[in-house]
Amino acid sequence: MFTWVRIWLLLTVLHTLALAVVGRRERRNVLFVIADDLRTSLGCYGDSVVKSPNIDQLASKSQIFLNAYAQQAVCAPSRTSMLTSRRPDTTRVYDFKSYWRVHSGNYTTLPQYFKSQGYFTMSVGKVFHPGIASNHTDDYPYSWSIPAYHPASFRYEKEKMCKGEDGGLHANLLCAVNVTQQPGGTLPDMESTDEAVRLLKTRANHDAPFFLAVGFHKPHIPFRIPQEYLDLYPIEQMTLAPDPNVPKLLPPVAYNPWTDVRKRDDVQKLNISFPYGPIPKDFQLRIRQHYYAAVSYMDAQVGRLLRALDELGLANSTMVVFTSDHGWSLGEHGEWAKYSNFDVTTQVPLIFFVPGVTTCRDQLRDSTFPFIDPLTQSEPILKIDKVIRNTVELVDVFPTVSYMAGLKAPQPCPDISFQELCTEGNNLAYTFRHSEQGPDEEAISFSQYPRPADTPQVNSDLPDLKDIKIMGYSLRSWDYRYTLWLGFNPKTFQVNVSDVHAGELYLLADDPGQDNNVFSDFEASVMLTKMASLPRTVSLQMRMRLQLRYLSAGRKTARRKAR
Repeated sequence: MFTWVRIWLLLTVLHTLALAVVGRRERRNVLFVIADDLRTSLGCYGDSVVKSPNIDQLASKSQIFLNAYAQQAVCAPSRTSMLTSRRPDTTRVYDFKSYWRVHSGNYTTLPQYFKSQGYFTMSVGKVFHPGIASNHTDDYPYSWSIPAYHPASFRYEKEKMCKGEDGGLHANLLCAVNVTQQPGGTLPDMESTDEAVRLLKTRANHDAPFFLAVGFHKPHIPFRIPQEYLDLYPIEQMTLAPDPNVPKLLPPVAYNPWTDVRKRDDVQKLNISFPYGPIPKDFQLRIRQHYYAAVSYMDAQVGRLLRALDELGLANSTMVVFTSDHGWSLGEHGEWAKYSNFDVTTQVPLIFFVPGVTTCRDQLRDSTFPFIDPLTQSEPILKIDKVIRNTVELVDVFPTVSYMAGLKAPQPCPDISFQELCTEGNNLAYTFRHSEQGPDEEAISFSQYPRPADTPQVNSDLPDLKDIKIMGYSLRSWDYRYTLWLGFNPKTFQVNVSDVHAGELYLLADDPGQDNNVFSDFEASVMLTKMASLPRTVSLQMRMRLQLRYLSAGRKTARRKAR
């Protein structure tokens, strides 16, 4: 009997120790890399034109989310939303002129949470949107252990630095330069990479874990990039967008008139009519060429950063996250820039490298991230095994990064909450342990975009809060892109669900480019009338989910009758 008691006691102790080990999950360092205006124009996302060997190499050792979407396709609202894990209607940040801590709630940010858990947190480049949106401090000291770093050469981004055909300097959209002739002989993303590498070196032998966020400015306009990257994309090999015309049934309120692009000196010379006037085809090709070149230039900086992580012996203890704040239209739907609800502006890359999870530690003994120069080296053929195809959102980043780094993920927020720490996203940690079982029709992303009027205005792209009259709410599922443009009161931040200005519905199986709006084909008015009887306590997200179910059920019924 005593033998059995001893065995039972031993098993109890072992079980307790196992629980303790689970409770003390290994804490990983975090290298959080965010690009600016980067759509999914990457080799690892299936783009056959772009040359992005370093990001592709990262993806080959990571888990990538093929269908990740931003909550609003413009810098400050998207970054604030992602870094607080709150949607724009919670942060109430729709423009560049509001700081969430005083405007809506003192919400905890991703780096702030890591800082509170003993991490040394650092920011390099554009992580938060600078200026009012982050209190002119990049949210220091809340989010960062030391003041955020911004490259000195960024001050020249909006100045006349681009040589024109007349030999003079201009504030152009297309601005490939000889770096040696630039002030300081450098460019912002080069400076940011240098500083990030320096910071990594200072943390290499510290016991305390670190959270280093690095924000690259490219491929944001102007395309002030090293001129040699244009050689990767001969103009005669560039093609126009597959759908370069404004869709016939696109509601005027949905159109983005790309005002910031129009303001550039070289674009103004084209004398393009507002709002729909097309850019001449030869100039469209040059824009696409410069955008791709900017992506390759940014990729090289990512490669330099990852090489340093590797050489410092940190690759086996550091989780790397790569993403973007939103996408960018390259002529699709007759649009340029961001500022819309289409996939080309809301879809972003989302890549997680987690040592010991996405790659076995034995595989990390050799060089993990050797630098690949896009200008001179041929790209390796890399296999990407860990791919998630179901829809996810940038509000999911906070809880997922926290959990995968070894911290507790914030709990889901209640429907109405002013809690400082909670999440309006989902913890995606389960996707790293369980293979995807096919399409999940319940997986939905929720984006939105404000407008000042029903027709395109000069401030349609980025209206100030006081000028917002309409909010376009958009659901993206596996099969559909469904958008409603609803009346919005900027004083009360209330949306009027019965004030429908326009609707969009795209059937992605037949229309992946979202060019054929079939909203009017599905008796949408009948559906909206039925949904009007829902209790006021039903959230807008749930209303639109139910509406989408109604529309999809109607489509299935119509198909059965057609047979």
